[in-house]
Amino acid sequence: MSNRQDYTALRREYLASPLQREMLSDDPVQQFAAWMAKATEVSPDDATSMTLATASATGMPSARIVLLKHFDEQGFAWYTDYESQKGQELAENPQAELMFYWYGLERQVRIQGQVERLSPAQGDTYFNERPFGSRLSAAASHQSQIVDSRETLEQRVAELETAHPQEDLQRPERWGGYRLIPSAFEFWQGRENRLHDRFRYRLSDHGWVVERLQP
Repeated sequence: MSNRQDYTALRREYLASPLQREMLSDDPVQQFAAWMAKATEVSPDDATSMTLATASATGMPSARIVLLKHFDEQGFAWYTDYESQKGQELAENPQAELMFYWYGLERQVRIQGQVERLSPAQGDTYFNERPFGSRLSAAASHQSQIVDSRETLEQRVAELETAHPQEDLQRPERWGGYRLIPSAFEFWQGRENRLHDRFRYRLSDHGWVVERLQP
């Protein structure tokens, strides 16, 4: 007996809005800022969620959801454990793609580029701004490593909390920030009958080139 699950009948239309070239900024970072501002109005809890896709030295891809923490003309930043799977893959292959999907707006943004670590000082600043519980978890967990039980993790957190009753916990050296330096953007707007609007910003020797892509 087949266990196949069929979802081909689940369909929807994308009717939120069109996207034309004249609606776009010449600067993709400014365009992203405008879309992010709108996304935080519609769904502030999820607006900064992004898929981070990395690949190992052999080319095996992996993807996960992380949170965008800040961005500017220099790049798009997030924080994590350097020894995690994504950290190890970025050490082997410092290229990645970020992908945002904003359901209520029927929009996607893809950003490709090289990745570099942020400075230890930037890592310290962000780590110290986090709630104490989040700092405890980051220090206690060796991300992506095998553990025998949740109780072991909770015990590590409790031990750290006892050792740092004044919330003076410092950033572990294995934890910090990354920045993706963009070389390409794609802005996608869902449209009726799957005839979506897609625009790519491609970095050339003379600046950003904007091209419409077929859906």
